[in-house]
Amino acid sequence: MNEKGVSIEVYGADIICASCVNAPSSKDTYEWLEAAISRKYPDHSFQIDYIDIEQPIEDPVRADIAARVKDDEFFYPLVMVGGEVVGEGYIQLKPVFKELEKHGFTTEA
Repeated sequence: MNEKGVSIEVYGADIICASCVNAPSSKDTYEWLEAAISRKYPDHSFQIDYIDIEQPIEDPVRADIAARVKDDEFFYPLVMVGGEVVGEGYIQLKPVFKELEKHGFTTEA
C-alpha cells in the first residue's frame, strides 16, 4: 500500500455498455463507489480514479486495460482494487468491500 492507501480504478465511457441495460453509467458508478467506500471505511485512505477508455491514456498499464475493455474482453464499468478485477458491468458493493478488506480495511475505528 502507498501513502494514498489502496488504489481503486474505474474504467468506463460516456456511452452506457450495451450489455448492461439499466445499469448506471460509468461515471455514476465511480461517484457511487467513492461515496460508499468513504462512508463504510471513513478511517482508511484510498485513491479512486476514473479512466475514460475513449480518451488517450499515458500510463501503459492503464492503456492496456482500457484497450482490453474496448476489445470486449471486459464489460464496463470495470472496477479494479489494487490491480485485481472486482467487478465489471453491473457493479455490486460486496465484492469491492471484500477486496478492500483483504487490504486491511475494517469498519472498526
